[in-house]
Amino acid sequence: MAEVVLTGEWDISVNGQIFHVPAPETVQVVDEKYRNIPLAIEGATWDMGVALNGVEACGCSSYYALCPNTVQVRSLAGKLFSPDTDYKLDPYWGRIGRRENSAIGENTSVRISYRWIPMRMDSIFQNSKGEKRYAQGTGKAWCPPLPEALPDEIRLVNIYLDSRSDRLRDENIFPVIEAELPSFLDPQMPGRISKTLAKLRNGEKVRILAWGDSVTECAYMPQRNQWQQLLVRKLSRAFPKAEIELITNGWGGRCTSSFFEVPSGDIHHFQETVADVAADLVISEFVNDCGIPENVWHETYPKVLQAFREKGSEWIIMTPHFSRPDWMGLTAQKGKNLEKDPRGFVKFLRKFAAENEIALADAARLYGHLQYCGIPYNTLMTNTINHPDRRGMEIFVKALLPCFGL
Repeated sequence: MAEVVLTGEWDISVNGQIFHVPAPETVQVVDEKYRNIPLAIEGATWDMGVALNGVEACGCSSYYALCPNTVQVRSLAGKLFSPDTDYKLDPYWGRIGRRENSAIGENTSVRISYRWIPMRMDSIFQNSKGEKRYAQGTGKAWCPPLPEALPDEIRLVNIYLDSRSDRLRDENIFPVIEAELPSFLDPQMPGRISKTLAKLRNGEKVRILAWGDSVTECAYMPQRNQWQQLLVRKLSRAFPKAEIELITNGWGGRCTSSFFEVPSGDIHHFQETVADVAADLVISEFVNDCGIPENVWHETYPKVLQAFREKGSEWIIMTPHFSRPDWMGLTAQKGKNLEKDPRGFVKFLRKFAAENEIALADAARLYGHLQYCGIPYNTLMTNTINHPDRRGMEIFVKALLPCFGL
């Protein structure tokens, strides 16, 4: 592990060598054309109106990235519109919507100028001769890429910067302690899906149901990159004689309890579209359950368990990935509180699975470990909130494989 010391507002010492870190850059956008501005809906935040192109993320936008006082909205002829009467700007999310009775018509094209500050990941490398190199990354509104190492280099430290970085702090510095995430093997887990494993090993047909919220529905990325697809490809290679049937039932923006609240005939009705599938194995993923009252977990999860056992379905509960730091009560993407996971829902799942001998794929534990690989976990979120990219999907698979003895 490299010895890292902050030596100035924008200076860092790595194993005794000082590097200057370039401050986050401000991007100037001039006269960006928008064909129409949707009506601002009161109470809407991340989904209000339209995101300014610079700060737009995947289905959302990058919070705090906009410099709100720099926004100017003009007609194509140059008329300046007023934020008080013509449009509403959400400075936090960088989104804009026209107001009722605005001078901006429903199909009026406008030009918008503004400034914004991208996220950025920089790295310090060292080669076999002991020579160190500072590499500045490319700024992006979401999922900023890491600079690539040269063939003879190892990565010592990553530095994460965003619009709120007014100087270097410990929360910006991510020493690379481990080259990759470990596998947390628990010998009990394969025994908890013994029937499924026997079918896989015997080359039989196995039906797997991936059940969850938007991260399982995964409409925001290609099907081949979804966690359940990645898992089935791994299982097919490990058990080449088995015939694996994959069914996905994901419902964006919903929780486990939502599947019990819809009427018969609905495509997400729990009994008809989850339990009655009679899958050999159900794998559940519900990050949205983190935000519902605790009593709902205690009411819903026993009902789910009873239904699966009545149908003979085995169950792997996957603990949720991390979401935006402030949504988790965090002030940084590193530290012991992150490793322990402050969320009550994760504590509940671990206890519920242990008490009922249900297989647990502890993705949350791996996400907490990302900091030791030099990765701020939110740089894996395509919407800057809670939608993992392919790297994040692969973390789910890494958590799931030990349940199969792999």
